[in-house]
Amino acid sequence: MKIELAKTEVIHFVGIGGIGMSGLALIMKGLGFKVQGSDQTTNKNIERLKKNKIKVYIGHNKKNIQNSTILVISSAIKQSNSEILMAKKKQLPVYRRGVMLAHVVSLLKRNIVVAGSHGKTTTTSLVCGIFVKSKLDPTIINGGVLNSFNNSAKLGKSDWCILESDESDGSFIKLSPTYSIITNIDQEHMDFYKSMNTLKKLFIKFIEKTPSFGKSFICLDNQNNKEIIKKIKIKNFNTYGIDEKSQFCIKNISQSKEFSKFSIDIKLPGKKNYIINDIKIPLLGLHNIRNATAATAVAVTIGISIKIIKEALKEFKGVQRRFNKIFTFKESIFFDDYAHHPTEIKELLNGVRQVYKKEEIICVFQPHRISRLKDLKKKFSLSFKNANSVILCPVYAAGEKLKLGFNYLNFAKEIIKNSKVNVFLVKNEIQLARFIKQNIYGKKIVIGMGAGSISNWIRNLPKLI
Repeated sequence: MKIELAKTEVIHFVGIGGIGMSGLALIMKGLGFKVQGSDQTTNKNIERLKKNKIKVYIGHNKKNIQNSTILVISSAIKQSNSEILMAKKKQLPVYRRGVMLAHVVSLLKRNIVVAGSHGKTTTTSLVCGIFVKSKLDPTIINGGVLNSFNNSAKLGKSDWCILESDESDGSFIKLSPTYSIITNIDQEHMDFYKSMNTLKKLFIKFIEKTPSFGKSFICLDNQNNKEIIKKIKIKNFNTYGIDEKSQFCIKNISQSKEFSKFSIDIKLPGKKNYIINDIKIPLLGLHNIRNATAATAVAVTIGISIKIIKEALKEFKGVQRRFNKIFTFKESIFFDDYAHHPTEIKELLNGVRQVYKKEEIICVFQPHRISRLKDLKKKFSLSFKNANSVILCPVYAAGEKLKLGFNYLNFAKEIIKNSKVNVFLVKNEIQLARFIKQNIYGKKIVIGMGAGSISNWIRNLPKLI
């Protein structure tokens, strides 16, 4: 679907407060389009939009679109939304975010698209950091807020665009990448894809869209990635990972609380092998070393100097909600993290345990979406093995009306059995604060985990304890 937009159009974003929607709205405003939007409640994303003079309506109402000519909707918005119904009545074009994103990206000449089930936001941010350090000034559309400029999106002056794709509704296939990174493929968004086979086929189609003057970079450590590599007809890609067969092969890993340190052994066809030694990133965990390796592979390929790459990675300022330290209480350190899938939880805890060997690790976990918990119940129960305790919060439904279909207390018992940890249940933010106040003391690592309201709960704790 090709979109032709005039600057006279009034583009209304339904659900503009989402991280992806707000970023796209900001970029389109910067490109000269007339942009507005609506959402149920205000948040920091909306505050950033208002500072950029973008009109935002709080609450969905058909009157909000009386002057609009085009609607953009997120995958979270239901077709019964009053603004969508009015748009259809007025016969206005209605586009999903992914389709509009593809149009915006097409306005720029060169792009790097980061795709995959996990690690996209951090990988995108690391690529951005390298590009900014090299003064290439890219347009950035990310799925998280970069600490370096306190926003998820930025309009650059060059013809480069670096963006995080969205696989939740299959719309990432609309993008035409110059360069792409495939971090991993995992069982996620099965409410849309229905099967892993469908998901894999779409990734193959996406990778095969890479032009001859571009390149894809695929992590060889992921089993599903290995399987699709065999089926890709156009072999225009390089691989990365700890797997010895990787063309950008990770070596000599060491980790501390301040830095992860590693080397990359580069073995490309028709070129002399060489090693980049002593790369440092202020991030923990093998998953982040992989993310940094992917960013390095892209940067090396387009000709950015190794000196700049290493400096940018070492100076990386991080992304909000990715193991961010929030506060200290009675010697215990509290962190906030976006991990909401079993694989993400497992990788995060593996990384934390590598550097916090003696400390007790406590996870404050809020499951995100009923459908995800139902699909991955067993995997969730197995993902906390590197923790000591789990404080289990109610499921954040994210608008889903589904029934859970099993007893939540039994799910807690399953975590105890399969991960060998203590589990405590809390019903709300107040109960969590009370539990923390009464039971948390000494040198412990407490991590809030989830994609829902848990971040606010963790950040509000100092006021409640």
